[in-house]
Amino acid sequence: MVISDEGHFRESRRRRNPFGLTKYYTGHLPGDTPGNLPDPYFWWEAGAMFGTLIDYWQLTGDDTYNDITKQAILHQAAPTRDFMPRNQTRTLGNDDQGFWAMTAMTAAELKFPDPGPDQPQYLALAQAVFNQWAQRWEENESSGCGGGLPWQIFRFNRGFNYRNSISNGCFFNIASRLARFTGNVTYAEWAAKIYTWQEETGLFRDGDVLDGVTVKPEEGNSCDSIDEIQWTYNAGIFIHGSAVMYNFTDGNPIWKRRLDSHLASAERTFFTNSTDGERVMFEQFCEPPGFCDIDQRSFKGYLTRWLARTTQLAPYTFESISPLLTNSAIAAAKACSGSPTEAPPGEQPFRGRPGTAGSAGQRGGMTG
Repeated sequence: MVISDEGHFRESRRRRNPFGLTKYYTGHLPGDTPGNLPDPYFWWEAGAMFGTLIDYWQLTGDDTYNDITKQAILHQAAPTRDFMPRNQTRTLGNDDQGFWAMTAMTAAELKFPDPGPDQPQYLALAQAVFNQWAQRWEENESSGCGGGLPWQIFRFNRGFNYRNSISNGCFFNIASRLARFTGNVTYAEWAAKIYTWQEETGLFRDGDVLDGVTVKPEEGNSCDSIDEIQWTYNAGIFIHGSAVMYNFTDGNPIWKRRLDSHLASAERTFFTNSTDGERVMFEQFCEPPGFCDIDQRSFKGYLTRWLARTTQLAPYTFESISPLLTNSAIAAAKACSGSPTEAPPGEQPFRGRPGTAGSAGQRGGMTG
């Protein structure tokens, strides 16, 4: 891969990634459900995949996958137009809904081809999810932790008492982007409120983003049981949201300080020296021992995409982010095996050698 040659890089993306990503997808075929990936992939990861395909269209101009992307978004929006399809109720989390909402927000921002006038519009879909989150937050303000979104939407699902950073990060991310896209300061106020809640709850620590906190009703709704694991996508979602707020507020020093702290944390936590001596991205908790599951294999892809967008929103970050992404892309390319249309990047590219075949999520990360 020749990163410095834009034409070569675009052609590499065009040839290698979308076919390998969509080969896992059968939802557009007769008798299948638009927007669903087959097992073992969860519903939220399908939402992330279609966000990647929107990015791909915007970066390359190739509209090959636009129809299946639009079909998936509109079908999964459900008749309620809020990304709460009834067949996902058993496992539906705020973060799951959030990844579909962020895909709709990306479609609005990038001017992805509009649905018909009788169909839900992308911006309205993102706003509908935001409104539900605001209501859920307010309902939880008296039930421990002073607010925050629970991981799960429904009380009967295991995880309802867990306030996780990715669910609240999705809320923060959508709020900040809606503020920038619409100019409505109410969204910006919510973004600031969510960020402050994360700080006060102890889920930020010197720029680190910790995974979540468990509310314990049996202990008077105590809110001090923090899971300190760090994941790339938790870091990425707050980096991107902070960059959006930095941009929206014309470089407000508060948001610059927040953005810089998360960037510094991400660099020290999620980039390690490869065998070539360059710093490349890795999933520090599960990748070195080799036990990342299907979901976790996709996380680096989201950090990659959000870091790239951050350089556009806060251009001063380009100098520090660009070498990290460039070196990681080169390492990922070296870890690929097989033909361009067959093999996604293997795991552990920081070790400087081809790995085992990756997943749809890893493919999406490389595209993003």
